[in-house]
Amino acid sequence: MPKINGNEIRPGNVLEHEGGLWAAVKVDHVKPGKGGAFAQVEMKNLRNGSKLNERFRSADKVERVRLEQKDQQFLYENDGMLVFMDTETYEQVELPADILGERRPFLQDGMTVVVEYYEAEALNMTLPQKVTCTIEETEPVVKGQTAANSFKPALLDNGVRVMVPPFVGSGEKIIVNTETMEYSERA
Repeated sequence: MPKINGNEIRPGNVLEHEGGLWAAVKVDHVKPGKGGAFAQVEMKNLRNGSKLNERFRSADKVERVRLEQKDQQFLYENDGMLVFMDTETYEQVELPADILGERRPFLQDGMTVVVEYYEAEALNMTLPQKVTCTIEETEPVVKGQTAANSFKPALLDNGVRVMVPPFVGSGEKIIVNTETMEYSERA
């Protein structure tokens, strides 16, 4: 594992710290008037989701961990476990459904996701940035409602509620950004 200095930590880096694996979420470089400079790092535990704020001086050494990324195709769900197939080796892997958190409804049959592994342990899963969904129900189109930035609530076929522009009606397909969980465009 490569060791890096405390001032080289960047958002998105995965660090081994105090016996756990942490992802750097936010990094602020602080240069106080008195004393040495340091990096104030907000970290999230990849195993249990807890957060930690830590200061690293430039002389501090931390282990930077490289996660192996694999493309996996979603097959089906079985008793709270999601079954994926490795697209290269065709091996099947079972992962807990809560690995996706609130983005779970956007996972669709046959979808290819990126799973990040540390040794043999799956730590994180990334969905495609844009997913096509169908609107189950929304308020009818109101003629003359063209005010800038006006949105109305809509229920998607996967049970998620999003805000959509007034011109989008029930039964239409839209593209939703899975990172922000917001309407992106018509499909």
